[in-house]
Amino acid sequence: MLIAHLSDFHIAGGEKKAYGVVPSAENLASCIQHINQLHPKPDLVIITGDITCDGELDEAERAAAILEELQYPYYIVPGNHDDRDTLWSVFGERACPGESKNFINYVVDGYDLRLIGMDSSIPTAPGGEMCDRRIAWLEKQLAIKPTKPTIIFMHHPPANCGVLETDEDGFIGSDTLGNVVAQHTNIKAVLCGHIHTLTHQGWCGTVISTAPSMGLQLVLDLTLTHPSQFNLEAPGYLLHYFTPEKNLVSHSILVKDMDGPYPF
Repeated sequence: MLIAHLSDFHIAGGEKKAYGVVPSAENLASCIQHINQLHPKPDLVIITGDITCDGELDEAERAAAILEELQYPYYIVPGNHDDRDTLWSVFGERACPGESKNFINYVVDGYDLRLIGMDSSIPTAPGGEMCDRRIAWLEKQLAIKPTKPTIIFMHHPPANCGVLETDEDGFIGSDTLGNVVAQHTNIKAVLCGHIHTLTHQGWCGTVISTAPSMGLQLVLDLTLTHPSQFNLEAPGYLLHYFTPEKNLVSHSILVKDMDGPYPF
């Protein structure tokens, strides 16, 4: 099974650039073209939040128009820059097949991996949360197929990554979520976005992986003493390959012109 993992579009409204400088809409279109040409083809695409800059309807509609070019099913969870009601109204149950508009939580079945999309957003706040209601829903879903290889995907990484976006923004309920994850050895990964850079860390018996963004790449400051900044870089995404041996291998893909390939 092959999964393309996109995150943090920050699509601005109209013909605007994100933050006045980032051609995020054009970058997203380039990524989609790249994904459409992959061989072997992905089974599906997951998008871990911050589709919009400010949660506005025209931003979500602009993103949806670009995503229409994808040749594969795609699934979305909201980020802290999104409005979940707006996402629901634009993308509907096709891309956000949740049971309730209160939280965009859902399960994607029918593949070698079971995917559980979770809404970690808090309206008007930058950090993440897994409240009691969301935790109870997750436990119920995990109990349905307790041995099926599973991925959880959401916007916020539920552990500190050594950058301000996680360490200061915070994640309410991370310990409770970690206790649940630790009880289920079938969880292959927790896939996230939010911090605009590629990271992997072991956590509660699994791995948290964060995807790069649509060209707004975090300036890494492990001192945690400077305000967050980004560089304009090539957009990127992750490609998660679930092997016949039932291992999950994650590849980082940059979408830019390259000189090659050459034989070794």
